[in-house]
Amino acid sequence: MNPAARAQELGQRAGWEAAAVGRSVRRALAGPGPERDLAVQAIKAAGAAILAWAVAGWWWQAPLALMAPWTAVALVQSTVYRSVRTGVQQVVLIAAGTVLAAAAAGLTGGSTMAAMAIALPVTALLGNYSRFEGQGVYASTTALFVLVYGSFSGFDILHRLLETLLGAVIGIGVNALILPPVHLRHAHESLYRLPGDGAELLRTMAREMEQGYERRQAQEWYTRARRLPQLLTDLHNARMWTRESLRLNPRRRIRRPPGPGLPSTQWDAAWERVTDHLTALTGMLAEAAGDSPRLRPPPDSVLGEVPRLLHALADVCEADAAALTGGAGTDDGRGAAAGADHDTPGGGRQDAPGGDQGAPGDRREEAMRRAWAAQRRLKARLTEHDDETATSVGGLAAETQRLLYDLDDARPVPAET
Repeated sequence: MNPAARAQELGQRAGWEAAAVGRSVRRALAGPGPERDLAVQAIKAAGAAILAWAVAGWWWQAPLALMAPWTAVALVQSTVYRSVRTGVQQVVLIAAGTVLAAAAAGLTGGSTMAAMAIALPVTALLGNYSRFEGQGVYASTTALFVLVYGSFSGFDILHRLLETLLGAVIGIGVNALILPPVHLRHAHESLYRLPGDGAELLRTMAREMEQGYERRQAQEWYTRARRLPQLLTDLHNARMWTRESLRLNPRRRIRRPPGPGLPSTQWDAAWERVTDHLTALTGMLAEAAGDSPRLRPPPDSVLGEVPRLLHALADVCEADAAALTGGAGTDDGRGAAAGADHDTPGGGRQDAPGGDQGAPGDRREEAMRRAWAAQRRLKARLTEHDDETATSVGGLAAETQRLLYDLDDARPVPAET
């Protein structure tokens, strides 16, 4: 790549990065969200460092006042529990680094180079101990400060430990008492995305199948279905952060976290199976399309039944998304159009309710009835075809039935707060 093109590419990347930063700033100013949470934590960390310096450096005039703000700024963590745990780790590591450096200096008669040769290998090994996680570097950096600045007398060691404790108390106190972080919102966002994205995929499949889908469209369905497990990973991480953010958090006692309670982890397991079935279903439809399909394409009489089933399943997912947000959902015109004029289990016909009619639980039950009715009609066509066609129709019926059972198990009943 020539220099001009390289410079142009770097300029474009810089522009994209600046635009992304600008969007983050606007979102932080616009309302609650991850960007605002991050800004609040950054301001708290800066405030904790300034307060620690004011106490240790300005008021106390400690000889090693740097340790207080250095520790305080590092202990404004993403959760109060993490602040406490990190504080304990840092105090232990800084104390160990200080004592080891002082001992090495005493053994070498104050020779900085020789003391480093003794102390740094030990502190580096200590810092790699798994219990200290990412805080291990503090043992070596503390030893370097002690040896480079020659502050290894008993008085200096005592002051270093006191200033570290002061910074730890201030950092943990600021994080715990000033807008202590609670990550419940992130869990709710992840919870909503699973049924929301599942509903969008099912709705897209139904609409494109009604119009006559091609292999390219089926491959896109398959790609989207394969992305759904990542949402489960995000949900697992969000649950972990939620549980950790409520430990040792006074905000938990001050007010209830916003939003409905989280469903149990059995809901996650059910959705893991749902995503597996969606991936298998879309993969099978992709293999049954195109100029040289691996499976015999299902006939139009079968494909005419499948969109009704997919629309009903999308209604189920949308009702679940509404239940997880604590509301009745919004009507974008899809529910009424998709749900109208389907057979009921009793053999009659009725119009499905509109997208915002009734509670999410009632809409879910009605949509499941329509889905099972469509599934029964699909299975009734299994005996109408030759062996090759029956193979693809049977696979379609089997995957949709497994999807129905597991989606029925994925009812979002609140079990955690």
